[in-house]
Amino acid sequence: MALPLSISIVCRDNEATLPRVLDSIAGLASEVIALDSGSTDGTISLLRAHGVIVVEQAWLGFVKQKQAALDRCSQPWVLHLDSDESLEPSLRASIESAVARNEPAVAGYEVNRKVWYAGGFLEHAWQPEWRLRLVRRGAARWVGDDPHDALEATSPGTRIERLAGDLRHDSIPSIAEFLEKQARHARTAAESQHARGRRGSVASLVFSPLGEFAKQIISRSAWRDGWRGWVAASASSAAAAMKHACLLERSRRGDDP
Repeated sequence: MALPLSISIVCRDNEATLPRVLDSIAGLASEVIALDSGSTDGTISLLRAHGVIVVEQAWLGFVKQKQAALDRCSQPWVLHLDSDESLEPSLRASIESAVARNEPAVAGYEVNRKVWYAGGFLEHAWQPEWRLRLVRRGAARWVGDDPHDALEATSPGTRIERLAGDLRHDSIPSIAEFLEKQARHARTAAESQHARGRRGSVASLVFSPLGEFAKQIISRSAWRDGWRGWVAASASSAAAAMKHACLLERSRRGDDP
C-alpha cells in the first residue's frame, strides 16, 4: 500500500530526467504533485501518464515555487524531489521505514544527495551533501536566496535525523550543459545578493574561484574521483567565478544607491 506521503516536484521541460525520478517513486506515495512552469516538451504528458497531479503554475522563483508545491501537499509526510533527483533502492527503503515508524519527536530527515556523472557516482566531489527532504507536513518551509533554496524545520522541540541511502542527482548531462545552467544560476544569485545589499569586489572574483577549487580537490578529495573529479572541481570554480563576475558587474553599473 502507498504510504501516507506526498511527493512534491517542480519542473519545466524535464522529459529527459523525469522517467528515472518517476520510476524510483512508483507506488511509494499516496499523492505526487508536480508544479509545472510552462513545459513545451513531453513533461506534462509523462507526469499524467504516471498518475501525477499536475498543477500549471507560472514561475515564482526557486524558493516560492517549491513552497507553493509544498503548500499543496495533503499527506502527513512530504518528500520533495527536484526533477533530476531519484531515489536509490536503499534510500527508498529508508524512507518507507521512517514514514512507517512515524516517530513523534522527529520533524524530518536529511538525505545525502550524490551527483551521477559520466557513468558513475562522484563519491568525493561535493560530498557529503546532506539535504532536508523528508518532513512532516507543516513542520518545515522553504527558505534561502534564489537559486540557493533549502528546506528548514520550523517545529521547536523536534529533531532532524539522517537516512541511509543515496539521492541520485543527474545534474550534469554534459559539462557544457552544466555550465550553461550555472551561468543562469550565477545571474540569479548575483541579483538576489545585490537586492540584499551585497556588493561585488575584485578580491572576491579572484579568490572565491580559487577557494572553491581547493575545497573540492583538497577538502573533499575530488581527485579521488579521477578525471571526473577534476572536471567537477573546475566546474565549481567556474560557477563561483561567474557569480562574482555578475555581482561585480551589477555593483559597478552605477545603479547602486
